[in-house]
Amino acid sequence: MDLSVLVETSRRISGTSRRLEKISLLAGFLRQLAPDEIPIAVSYLSGYLPQGRIGIGYAALRSTAPAQPQPPEPLTLADTDALFRRIAEITGHGSSAKRAGVIGEMMSRAGPEERDFLSRLIVGELRQGSLEGIMIEALARAAGVSPDKMRTAAMLSGDLSFAARIALEKGIEGLEQFQVRVLAPFQPMLAQTAADAAEAMTLLGDAALEYKMDGIRIQAHKLGGEVKIFTRNLNDVTGTVPDLAEILLETHTCSLVLDGEALALQRSGKPHSFQVSMRRFGRKLDVADMRRKLPLTPFFFDCLYLDGETLLNRREDERFAALVATVPSKYVMPRMQASEQSQAEAFLAEARAAGHEGIMAKAPDSPYEPGIRSSRWLKVKPAHTLDLVVIAAEWGHGRRHGRLSNLHLGALDTETGRFVMLGKTFKGLTDVMLEWQTKRLLELEVSRDQWTVYVRPELVVEIAFNDIQKSPHYPAGMALRFARVKRYRPDKSPEQADTIPTVRTIAGAGIHEI
Repeated sequence: MDLSVLVETSRRISGTSRRLEKISLLAGFLRQLAPDEIPIAVSYLSGYLPQGRIGIGYAALRSTAPAQPQPPEPLTLADTDALFRRIAEITGHGSSAKRAGVIGEMMSRAGPEERDFLSRLIVGELRQGSLEGIMIEALARAAGVSPDKMRTAAMLSGDLSFAARIALEKGIEGLEQFQVRVLAPFQPMLAQTAADAAEAMTLLGDAALEYKMDGIRIQAHKLGGEVKIFTRNLNDVTGTVPDLAEILLETHTCSLVLDGEALALQRSGKPHSFQVSMRRFGRKLDVADMRRKLPLTPFFFDCLYLDGETLLNRREDERFAALVATVPSKYVMPRMQASEQSQAEAFLAEARAAGHEGIMAKAPDSPYEPGIRSSRWLKVKPAHTLDLVVIAAEWGHGRRHGRLSNLHLGALDTETGRFVMLGKTFKGLTDVMLEWQTKRLLELEVSRDQWTVYVRPELVVEIAFNDIQKSPHYPAGMALRFARVKRYRPDKSPEQADTIPTVRTIAGAGIHEI
């Protein structure tokens, strides 16, 4: 296939803001590809080169402008990939000039639109709205499989382009080959949110309830005498947390993959703050000293692989039974079965009294779906709210371009009479809210710089947040953690919003160090 066909598809995708239309355009294009072209096209349209960074920047691109106004013969996808592979293989003395020479050869065969596309692809600035989420749905439609199956295959393979070729060539049967590989991380399953315990029980009926801990999500792998510990971002942190690795080595298993949380506990048994626990994961030096000062305790809640068998498609209660039979009870997440709202509310109160965020409610028959934010898992954690005043806002990016998005949130310092910043957030804003707040904030503008519009402190917004932590970055020495917009409060004046003394009272003795 000619590169120009892909570039035209990219142009059409960029020209619509409708998600379903993007998916339809992509799916139609993907069906036209030859097998060898699939990984190339999926990579390009997802905004990255299969070869990764190739050592070409803006300056090199500017110096390779083609002399010929018209290309002598069209570039195909295979041609383009071969040229990029040549560039990636160039090393040693004079490599920059050699790479530039190949880029010049490529650009001399490309038309104006193709050159623009390739230039943005090379420097990582291709923005056309067909990034991974939409690409997965388009691949699923083109291959005739469910988006969840496609997403799981991509997560387990670690290579969307490879999974795409298998899906388009072999369909659902091909995707079944993607299984857990011990010592290779994959994306964790995620949960949706329920407003409270009552909603969770209404949605799920009978449910397995677990503590919702504010720790570091870990995926722990064991194969024989080797152990790997990964974070939720799939970073290998084994060397920084040897105490967790040793716990896995003590299990009587040949191969094992577990999902859980790791926390630093106080002497009382209550957890330290997330920031304190996180200190263990950011340290590469003095690991032994940090381990002694701040030991970690794992709490595992799922068993995903056990002695050669993948358990992803097993029921959640069966996976938990395998976990209990494998891991010492002190390392198993506290849990109970519930069928009544009152049971869930009592368990939530118990978890909160123990110093944890809230609870998880899980459908007993739910499979484990890597990378999926599933409605079969629900998190319930009471959120605090504050009425704060917008003191500035930053211009948005991507689909929020041209609209004021990231809000600077302030509370009145009653000693100085000034509004003091407590944090920023762009979360929780709908398209309607974005349009309204952009218009309203521009009416309140007092000054601006390149990125930010500063406004009169008149607009009150209700903010939900999880925690308050100490922060050297803000004048009040405090910052909201996981702040998100619930709603605007046109019924309140700035004088009726919450103040810095109120925030300090809420924080109280529970304020956490960053």
